[in-house]
Amino acid sequence: GDIESPTAGADVAVIGGVIAAVVFVLICLLVVMVRYMYRHKGTYHTNEAKGTEFAESADAALKNDPTLQEAVDESKKEYFI
Repeated sequence: GDIESPTAGADVAVIGGVIAAVVFVLICLLVVMVRYMYRHKGTYHTNEAKGTEFAESADAALKNDPTLQEAVDESKKEYFI
């Protein structure tokens, strides 16, 4: 009938080890992805000047921004929506 070779048990052990390693790597990747998505849940940073949210218009916000004092030219205004 069935004659088992001495390497049959070793083959099953190698296949089981490979499957266990693949499952372990997939679980680690899942943990890293969940952690990344939890830490970056829709937050974003803007480069808007501080204090411009209380300005009554875009012109007033630009005039009050100290970093743009020399860059603002009254004759050349551009608005981006």
